[in-house]
Amino acid sequence: MRQRVADEVVGFEKEIGRAPVLATVIVGEDPASQIYIRNKHKACAEVGMGSVHHDLPAEASEDAVLELVAELSESEDVDGILVQLPLPPGVDPDRVVAAIDPIKDVDGLTPANAGLLAHGTPGLVPCTPAGVMELLRQEGVALEGAEAVVVGRSKLVGVPVARLLLGANATVTVCHSRTRDLAGVCSRADVLVAAAGAPRLLGADAVKPGAVVIDVGMNRTEDGLCGDVDFEPASEVAAAITPVPGGVGPMTIAMLLVNTLAAARARV
Repeated sequence: MRQRVADEVVGFEKEIGRAPVLATVIVGEDPASQIYIRNKHKACAEVGMGSVHHDLPAEASEDAVLELVAELSESEDVDGILVQLPLPPGVDPDRVVAAIDPIKDVDGLTPANAGLLAHGTPGLVPCTPAGVMELLRQEGVALEGAEAVVVGRSKLVGVPVARLLLGANATVTVCHSRTRDLAGVCSRADVLVAAAGAPRLLGADAVKPGAVVIDVGMNRTEDGLCGDVDFEPASEVAAAITPVPGGVGPMTIAMLLVNTLAAARARV
């Protein structure tokens, strides 16, 4: 995916006279967010895209964040905007995200883009769900008529990936913290997407023999990073399973590049 974007950026630059530009915003000093942003800027450079970063202090007011987002939305020099979540207490993430120009919303989280996705209309799709679908497509996983279970109902991953799976004609169940017999429901899935943010929540008993498991979880524990799925026992049951780290994470960044290029083209 990165190589494809790099090739297309060359063509875009020849046609338009400049490379696409991604603007990122961090509020506060969250270490994980700082790492994520550095990786995103590195990825932009590797495919020939431009990027600019704006660091705001943790004590920045909501109005200050909204003012910056408005400036970036109006800027002719910026094609994509990404506000790194989470935001500090006192800054409403919904208000901040809603202030992003939908055409520059490379995270696909504005109400406008969420609405397009809900209606099955082309638009900018959240990067992680888009990466999940691309993984399934590249691996030739048959989704039409398949039973898919998504664990997690966040606006960032769970809900959009469920809508994308529905759009691929899968039969979709969304599980969450109130689901009764979680393992039993999951064990029916031909495709299981774990996005709950709970370390090793799902064991081998939650995996149908021969299922495809996509683990979106990224949890920091005393033993290091792990996913929402207990990888070793689950991998003995599943036909295919993504590792953590190194599975969905790199795809998320790749799809951010795809979205930034698409946003730049939409503005031409």
